[in-house]
Amino acid sequence: MFRVGLAALTAGLMVAACSTGPTTVSSGFADSGSTPSITQLNPTSSLGYSSSNRSSNGTRVASLNDKIPRGTFETAPKGALADRDYSSTQLHIERALTVINGYRKKNGLKPLKLNAKLTAAAKAHSRDLAKWDRISHYGSDGSNPWDRVKRTGYNPRLAAENVGTGQVTFDEVMRGWQESEGHNKNLLLADAREAGLALVNDPHTEFKSFWTLVLGSSM
Repeated sequence: MFRVGLAALTAGLMVAACSTGPTTVSSGFADSGSTPSITQLNPTSSLGYSSSNRSSNGTRVASLNDKIPRGTFETAPKGALADRDYSSTQLHIERALTVINGYRKKNGLKPLKLNAKLTAAAKAHSRDLAKWDRISHYGSDGSNPWDRVKRTGYNPRLAAENVGTGQVTFDEVMRGWQESEGHNKNLLLADAREAGLALVNDPHTEFKSFWTLVLGSSM
C-alpha cells in the first residue's frame, strides 16, 4: 500500500503522472491555459483523471470547499499501514539530495542544488496531502505543481514533482521512484538544475508519510 506519483512541467508542456505499483497514468497540459489532454498509459491503473469542472483560467477544480478534481487522487484503506513503524521516519535533506545526485552522476547528469523556494513548494504540497490524507498532484485548492512552484516566487523554465506516501525511509521512496518509468524520468531530467524536498509525518492519517520532491530550472 505504497503510492508514488510524479508530474513534470516545462514552460510549453506539463506532463503529470501518478503510479500505483507498476501502473502509470499521465496527463499533459499546455501552460498557455489550454484544455488539458488526458492520456492513460496503463488501463490497469486504479488512478484516473477527470476533466470535468474547470475554472475560468483552465484550472480543473471540483465542487464545494474541496477543489481537487474527482478521480485525481487516491486514499488508503483504513488500517492499511497500521503494522508499519514510522517512529523513526525522517528526512535528511542533504543526504537525500546526495543520493539523488549520485544517481544522476551515474547517468552522466549534472548535480542538483538545493533551492529554498522549491523546498517551500514541496513542503506546502506535503502538508496539503497530509491534511486530506491522500496522494495527488492537485492541491486541495485545485493547484497543480506548476502553480505551486510559481507561488513561491520561483520563475520556472522547467519544474517537476514526484510524490510518495506510506514509505518509512527516503531510500524506500527513492527505490519506488527509480522503479517507475515516469518517476525515474523526473529524477533524470537533464535540464533540471535545482531541487526541493519535504516530508510530513502524521500518525493520525492512513498514509502516515507524505514525501514530495520538486525539481526545476529557472528562466
